[in-house]
Amino acid sequence: MQPTSGVPIYRQLMDQVRSMISSGRLVAGDRLPSVRQLAATLEVNMMTVSKAYARLEADGVIERERGVGMRVPLASEPGTNSGARTTISERQKELRPVAEELATRAWQLKLTEEQAISVVEAVFKERNL
Repeated sequence: MQPTSGVPIYRQLMDQVRSMISSGRLVAGDRLPSVRQLAATLEVNMMTVSKAYARLEADGVIERERGVGMRVPLASEPGTNSGARTTISERQKELRPVAEELATRAWQLKLTEEQAISVVEAVFKERNL
């Protein structure tokens, strides 16, 4: 989460869950952390996580399983579009606005392409991606 990004944290959380489903990191039947657990991990207000989960549920991206919590709907359940992985090209297209923002910010800071890429590579290494 990036509190200074200008994008509300609940929206960032929603985007991350959608991306994880699109990429296959979350698949049909996977359970999401509880509101309390995720809020503690991310160090955000529980209402922020609750709002993100509620909107994702309203959009059919996740579902509430009584007594258990939230999960990615099973692919066989009617009205769900989860579990369908998108292509690499589609995921790259989704990443493009972030790359454009990075390139613009690097230009503003008078960094070369190589210098900006080295920052990205360092982040990948730090996160073991």
